[in-house]
Amino acid sequence: MIKDPSSEEPKPEVQRPPEEMQKPERWSALWLKMLWLGLGERFLQIGSVIVTLILIGVVLWIMGTYYLKTDSVGSPESGEAIDVTPVSIEAVLPYYNPDFSRSDLLFSNQGVFRFSQNHTDLPAKPRSEVQKYLVQANDTVIGIAEKYNLSPSTILWGNPYTLSDNPHSLREGMELNILPVDGVYYEWHDGDGLNGVADVYGVTPEDIINFAGNNLSPETIGDYSNPNIQAGTWLIVPNGSREFINWSAPLITRENPAVASIYGPGACEAVMDGPLGSGNFVWPTTETWISGYDYSPETNHRAIDIYGQIGNPIYAADDGVVVYAGWNDWGYGNVVMIDHGNGWQTLYAHLDSYNVQCGYYALKGAVIGGLGSTGNSSGPHLHYEMRYNGVPQNPHNFYN
Repeated sequence: MIKDPSSEEPKPEVQRPPEEMQKPERWSALWLKMLWLGLGERFLQIGSVIVTLILIGVVLWIMGTYYLKTDSVGSPESGEAIDVTPVSIEAVLPYYNPDFSRSDLLFSNQGVFRFSQNHTDLPAKPRSEVQKYLVQANDTVIGIAEKYNLSPSTILWGNPYTLSDNPHSLREGMELNILPVDGVYYEWHDGDGLNGVADVYGVTPEDIINFAGNNLSPETIGDYSNPNIQAGTWLIVPNGSREFINWSAPLITRENPAVASIYGPGACEAVMDGPLGSGNFVWPTTETWISGYDYSPETNHRAIDIYGQIGNPIYAADDGVVVYAGWNDWGYGNVVMIDHGNGWQTLYAHLDSYNVQCGYYALKGAVIGGLGSTGNSSGPHLHYEMRYNGVPQNPHNFYN
């Protein structure tokens, strides 16, 4: 039997919750999704921080509004107002340090004020004893001196037997004496007198006696001419100085080149003639970087060390005659020295090879050898010296 559609009961209409009733379901789904992604705990942490900051801000606002704006407060006994107007720091502290800002503090009435400081900085005590230092790879006399705030000459004068005033004698693994102050380290000998030793190094006997590291006293020292100091005792001569031992070759001229015979087998016989230099010099090699030591009278290094590779060409700086060619026994390795006949001499040391001999004419710019690392050398470089009438000159003054 077919029913009349109009006779059917109407279906109940599906009721949808209002929009605001759907939001909890959305937030719940979002929260479940965050938990599923592992972000729930992080969200709670961030939320806690935000709430804490908000609460702190509210407390600070309340304090600033209701408690910190009054210029006076009531006395609990009399009810009268007590003046707490800020007083200048200079008026309260007569020894106020303007670099130490305390302008945000309020001082009232009078009294003793003390700033709290939990940490106390003790001043560094001056060193009076000699320290030992083990030379590392790539160390230089200048670099070691800078580590200890000393002059480079003090490093040399503190190690007379180890370095012999020659900065090129420095070797990895050496143990050096590091003096506590600039000065000289001196070994006492039988027959020495305090007046004489002090005079040599430009100080007074009292300078030596009163230096704590020497462990001397005026009461026990006795006669200055024969003091009670045991031979072999090493003494620090504070602020003392002396002349360096000169390990450079002497003035070698074409008239008397044999004067250099004590320096090694490269010495020459007399040279009768040869070209004269112009006094204008060309750079002696292909590289221009300074490697190792620069010109430094304070380190007894009256030359420049020019970087290079083994075999780089070495050029004669000006016209002249070779007055030394060969091995040098004092640490320079293979050496060529040219006399330019006008008061100038140039010296080229640590050569790997040389292609000139005694008496050879050396023309400006001609190749006289190859760069090397022979003798007391810390690596490949050219040790280049210039002298005028035997006096060392700074090569930097003659090249642009």
